[in-house]
Amino acid sequence: MKTTIDIPDSAFDVLLKLTKARTKRDAVLTAVAEYNRHHEVEALAATFGSWRMDDNDRIEAADLAEAGERT
Repeated sequence: MKTTIDIPDSAFDVLLKLTKARTKRDAVLTAVAEYNRHHEVEALAATFGSWRMDDNDRIEAADLAEAGERT
């Protein structure tokens, strides 16, 4: 999609340095991809509160019980 926007030079200079991009297009694509990734990670992290995670003792007990069933 072709889009024309007005971005202050100072903001673009910082973006070019941070992304180490060679072109303005590459800098914008990198910034958009990073923004999207950041929000996907936040959405995934929000689901962790709804998961029940076993502690190490329960995991080891389950492993020992499974090993005992095999013998």
